[in-house]
Amino acid sequence: MPEGIPLSIPKGSLLAFDFGTKRIGVAVGNSISCTAQALTTLHGEQNDQRFAAISALILEWQPVALVVGLPCNDDGTPHEMTRQCTRFANRLKGRFKLPVILVDERYTSAAASSQLSEMGVRGIRQKLLLDQVAAQHILQAYFDEPTMALIA
Repeated sequence: MPEGIPLSIPKGSLLAFDFGTKRIGVAVGNSISCTAQALTTLHGEQNDQRFAAISALILEWQPVALVVGLPCNDDGTPHEMTRQCTRFANRLKGRFKLPVILVDERYTSAAASSQLSEMGVRGIRQKLLLDQVAAQHILQAYFDEPTMALIA
């Protein structure tokens, strides 16, 4: 479970994850510009495949910290995906020995869908990009309000 509130954004690149049981959206950003950009979507349900792909991204981007979106009910209470995301965050921390920061991800998928719709991306094309754009919103939310995040 979360330990506390980070006082400042770590200096360097950060990778963010929008965890799902079928897909994981990934975004990247850095503490200099404090801007996030959608990066990729990892597909598949096998942990070995997922963590191999994450390992390759970590090797490529050399992040100083990882950010994971933490889903919860509208009233802030946890649900089943909250537990699964916390477990995913703990696995990231254990495997990669990097700080893992949890960010409230309520409404990020809706915001991502709205953003994509405004760009004219709909239907199956939107589904392909939705998770990585949601990860972008998660990371941007952290850059905008770092004191609202928790350390895994």
